[in-house]
Amino acid sequence: MAESEDEVAELIRQAAGGDRSARDRLFAHYRPRLARMVRLRINRVLQGRIDESDIVQEASLEAARRLDEYLADPEQPFYLWLRYIAGRKLIDVHRRQLGTRRRDAARELSLHKGPLPAADSASLAARLLGKLTSPSQAASRAETRLKVQEVLNGMDPLDREILALRHFEQMTNAEVARTLEMNESAASSRYVRALKRLKDEFLRIPGILGNESPK
Repeated sequence: MAESEDEVAELIRQAAGGDRSARDRLFAHYRPRLARMVRLRINRVLQGRIDESDIVQEASLEAARRLDEYLADPEQPFYLWLRYIAGRKLIDVHRRQLGTRRRDAARELSLHKGPLPAADSASLAARLLGKLTSPSQAASRAETRLKVQEVLNGMDPLDREILALRHFEQMTNAEVARTLEMNESAASSRYVRALKRLKDEFLRIPGILGNESPK
């Protein structure tokens, strides 16, 4: 069940007091967001071979073990703390599964001091198409997806990351700024510019936007 920000704050307070039910509801509240984050960042070589729910479950179990430690000194928002743990689990999976491709996995890591692999452009393209195209366009979707992926690959990595954080991880501007170690004004300005760039590039792809633009 979805919780408001005030309800989440109250759950954290209750969890700090030892309420087991509040702890369970906290993890349940953020599980869908964590799953979306992991899905976006699974290395394309591993897509279909590993399940994001397994990574989220491992992260939730570790977070449950460390919850008292967090509650005693909450230096960052609860979701960002959970995201950090899930990100470390994803990196571990990449390194175990890719084996000799470990260096390739390392190149996937964000350059912006984050603990996560960067959002995969192929995954972003697939999810953008789900938002921007209709079922009647399915026949041409493979070609369109390649064009969208080219647009994303041509963007500055930081701009692509900000779009991923805002649109697909559903982060607030404040969360984005903290994650990328930027001030909120700079994060907001960068997001607006990145969104305009994305829209301008999409207008060059016939039929992709129709009467809509990414929101």
